Amino acid sequence: MEGFLNINKAAGWTSHDVVAKVRTLLKITKVGHAGTLDPQATGVLPICLGKATKLSEFLLHTDKKYRVVMKLGVVTDTQDADGQVLMRSETTAIDLGAVEKVLKAFVGRIQQIPPMFSAIKVKGQPLYKMARRGQVVERSAREVTIYSLDVLEMNESEVTFDVVCSRGTYIRTLCADAGERLGVGAHCQKLERRRCGPFSIEAAVTLEELESALSEEKHHRLVYGLSEVLGHLPELVIRTERAERVLHGVPLGCQDIYWPEATFKKGDLFRVVTPDMGLVALVRALMGSLEVQTQRPHTPLFKIEKVLVEELKLKSRNFTAV
Repeated sequence: MEGFLNINKAAGWTSHDVVAKVRTLLKITKVGHAGTLDPQATGVLPICLGKATKLSEFLLHTDKKYRVVMKLGVVTDTQDADGQVLMRSETTAIDLGAVEKVLKAFVGRIQQIPPMFSAIKVKGQPLYKMARRGQVVERSAREVTIYSLDVLEMNESEVTFDVVCSRGTYIRTLCADAGERLGVGAHCQKLERRRCGPFSIEAAVTLEELESALSEEKHHRLVYGLSEVLGHLPELVIRTERAERVLHGVPLGCQDIYWPEATFKKGDLFRVVTPDMGLVALVRALMGSLEVQTQRPHTPLFKIEKVLVEELKLKSRNFTAV
């Protein structure tokens, strides 16, 4: 079995727990996930099956949407509800307008200092292990992007909001930083991931639902194929006779492709297809579409990121996957 599952993770499960459970249920060894969720967080956890595990890195780079409940007036050492309380403050002077103003100020590119209770490694050791020993080490700020943030409601000291953000964003830290700006402190009380790339909470299934589908031999309906999952990427059509270059990892130039109508920039990722072979590979632009005009005809324009033909039945005997 190969492809992806859209699992709705329950609170109390680690991402590794879910992977282990799916491995047991499906009786396959190659199972992974794309994007760790904290144990108490819930929601979308993409699970990769078989050769699809090779594509998890591309899902990690997609944007994500979360529904967050932020608790004002309580600061914890982990920045979430599982931690030890470090400080309590009165929040009666804080109204919805003040909260919205502070949270909206985070939209755009921001700098975040990762929390001590995180899996980031410093000198080869995860920060959370140091934190459990009472150590606090200096961490470098990282740039992340908050694409949108919408406050849904405020119920006394609890604020519920939706946020769409880039990979690497710590929602716990966003809550802690917002609480600091409000002058009362805060932590992330509840967190639900509602979207991860092409996977949404509306289409997600629980482990119980997966197990039920297995008992009825309907589990195959829950597996997403590669084309479905990568469908959000723009398409680059190559000439069939040039496909062998892709299979051998040779970068693509103007002579290999049917030029895309849309503009693109350096670093953009494309799905590569041929008219009669379907999905072949993923490639990344080496320059923007405006720069191409100044290049020579045989200048490499797209580098091969991942060859996918081993997952297809090739229609031509002349092409061999490597």
